[in-house]
Formats: sequence, structure tokens, C-alpha cells
Amino acid sequence: MSLDLDAVAAQLKSAPKETFNRKEVEAEINHWFFDVYLRHWVAVGKGERDEGPEFILQYWGTPMYATNDKPEFALWLNTDEQVVKFLTMQHQLLQEAGYSHTEVPDKSVRAYNSSGGAIEVIWSRRSSDNTEIQRFVVHFEVVKFGDTWKVVGVQSRGSDASKDGNTLEGAWAL
Repeated sequence: MSLDLDAVAAQLKSAPKETFNRKEVEAEINHWFFDVYLRHWVAVGKGERDEGPEFILQYWGTPMYATNDKPEFALWLNTDEQVVKFLTMQHQLLQEAGYSHTEVPDKSVRAYNSSGGAIEVIWSRRSSDNTEIQRFVVHFEVVKFGDTWKVVGVQSRGSDASKDGNTLEGAWAL
């Protein structure tokens, strides 16, 4: 994607003011993220869909920034290959632990404007007997490119169901 700031400046001068319908955009983000992206991620992650990890490029942008506390890291994923490897590492760990599905104890979706927003969510990743094998609270930054949304930033940290009260507020407070 090229960046032509002069063209953007010209558009800003001549564009009519658009009406921003926050609830409509939040509903769009929520549908894309939880009904499309999450279902696809889980289906590939548990081996239900026979697709390689490259499917993630439909949902995650390049570059993408990611941070976490367990293990601690903060890094730019600058290439498609790095983004795919990041997913592969996650799926491998989950599959080794018997991953079956993801529960969402709490979530929040916020639209900043018609083409930018954020999702905060508690991921409770579980095995087939419903044992929690991984739990994170995550903040996703999303941007709309044309007709599709993509994750461009992920900030996460481990959480604890016995301490977070199954709420985002509780999870971020730990």
C-alpha cells in the first residue's frame, strides 16, 4: 500500500463530512472479529479446517505490532512470513496441549471512526474436556482496508480466572 500524503490532504480539503454511525461500525467489527475471524482461527487451530497458517493473512496485517508478558516480548512482524510464523507458534503450543475451542468470558468493541477500532477480549483457550489451557486478556487494534478489516496491533498479557472475575476490568487490573 503506497502512501501519498498529498492525495490525502487533497481529499481532506474536498471531502464532504461523512456521518459516522458508531454503533453500526461496532456491529460490523464485532461480526467480522467474532463470527468470521475467531471461528476461522479456531477451526484451523484445532485441525478442523485443512488450511495452512497462511490463512491468517486474511485477518492480520503486515506489518503488525505484538506485545505480551508471558513470555515477555514486544516486536514488529514486518513480513507476511513473520506474521504466519507468529500464528504457527501459537497454534503449535495449543495443539500440543489438546486445544479444542476458545471461550470469551468478556469482550468490548470500540469503533474510533469508520475505518479504525479496537477489540478487547479475554481468551479462555480450552481442551475438549473444557479444561482451560491458556488465558489471556488482549487488546486488538483493527483497521479497515477497502472492504475488509485487519488486525494491525496486538497487546496481551496472561490472566487468571480465579482473580480476574471473568471481566476485562478485572483482567487488566491484575
